[in-house]
Amino acid sequence: MKILLTLAWPLLIAQVTQTLMGVSDTIMAGRYSYTDMAAVAIGFSITMPILMFIQGISLGLSPIISRLQGSKRHGDVANALHQCLWLSLIISFLVLLALPFVPWFFNQIEMADDLRTITIEYTHYVLLAAPGFAIYQSLRNCCEGLSSTRPTMVIMFAGLLVNIPANYILINGLFGAPELGGVGCGIATMIVIYVMAIATFVYVITAEKLKGYKLFASFHAPETKKLYSQLKIGLPIAFTIVFEVTLFGVVALLLARFGADVVAAHQIALNFSSLMFMLPMSIGIAVAIRIGYAIGEEDALKAKIAVYCGLFCSIIIALFTATLTVLFSEQIASLYTENSEVINLASALLFLAAIFQFSDGIQVVSANALRGYKDTLAMFLISFVSYWLIGLSVGLVLGLSDLLVPIMQAQGFWIGFISGLSCAAVLMFWRVHIIQKRVALDVNAYA
Repeated sequence: MKILLTLAWPLLIAQVTQTLMGVSDTIMAGRYSYTDMAAVAIGFSITMPILMFIQGISLGLSPIISRLQGSKRHGDVANALHQCLWLSLIISFLVLLALPFVPWFFNQIEMADDLRTITIEYTHYVLLAAPGFAIYQSLRNCCEGLSSTRPTMVIMFAGLLVNIPANYILINGLFGAPELGGVGCGIATMIVIYVMAIATFVYVITAEKLKGYKLFASFHAPETKKLYSQLKIGLPIAFTIVFEVTLFGVVALLLARFGADVVAAHQIALNFSSLMFMLPMSIGIAVAIRIGYAIGEEDALKAKIAVYCGLFCSIIIALFTATLTVLFSEQIASLYTENSEVINLASALLFLAAIFQFSDGIQVVSANALRGYKDTLAMFLISFVSYWLIGLSVGLVLGLSDLLVPIMQAQGFWIGFISGLSCAAVLMFWRVHIIQKRVALDVNAYA
């Protein structure tokens, strides 16, 4: 438990800091103008799934690295990192090839001309950062796989410290810089991503604790077999993340017919839940690292203990955050808006969000346990069935139709979220149990 929490707390701060970067972009663009804030929000909704896909590919590296470390195969760590760099950079360059089609894409969407112009430019600059993001995520997951999580926290926090003044300068045109409005947020984001990539690279080549791995003493050429092996692990993770991100965006679009107040209430509940989600998420990432290391040591029992310690922590966290959410739902909603109708709607959704947190905590730890065991295809299939086939279907029936009950609008979709996440929690935990039995019989089955 102590080792798990030591790994997890820097990850938590890093995840929260990453969330605050998006929050700062939205707030600072909103203070400049409503149109610029809307452009940043739209551009963010398009660029985020793309960047999260690259991150998902890189997340397949940490269980590989932790397993190599556990089995004392230190000489193979550099090659695993280089193969991940090749793979994620190839995907990022495909993103760059798609840049000329960005204007065409947004021309297909009905919106005001000034909003479209800002959105296109913002999206263009953020996507230009894709190679830097690929390098940063590969290096970050290598460090985390080697149980070195504090650098992620420090570098992410430094990125936030660069992001806020860069936003302010480029949005408002200070110190001789052009006044760019929302486009300035896109440029600031691009700068921050490359700064974090460079900072992480400098740490990797200079840190005393990593010198024994000789990560860049030489560079390995791409190897088809190893690229395929990493893609096999990372691709299901990437699609799982994209499915989760896009699901909540689709629900926001479906709720638009009920008015801005309903959408706003949904966004408040979702935003607060996302912040609370960072707690079990950090525990889950730490669990994946510990499982990889334990399997590398051929210690199936240690891997199993890591899972149950993670689940215990996650349930305790959910008890705390759910109680907080229920007791202070109105106060939480009031932080986002002064509109009494939106506050009332959001308070009702936050009660459902409190229930949501128990299932969410169990499923994210179980999903990361599967990542640690390299069983990512099962994680992907369970996520797809639970979120899109069960969760969204329940939401559509309750939220948009009167087949079972009068139309529940946003509350119907949140009951759908609870249904989908509960299903995912049960199925993923069941899958973890199956994998644990297999590994107990043959600890090298997934090596």
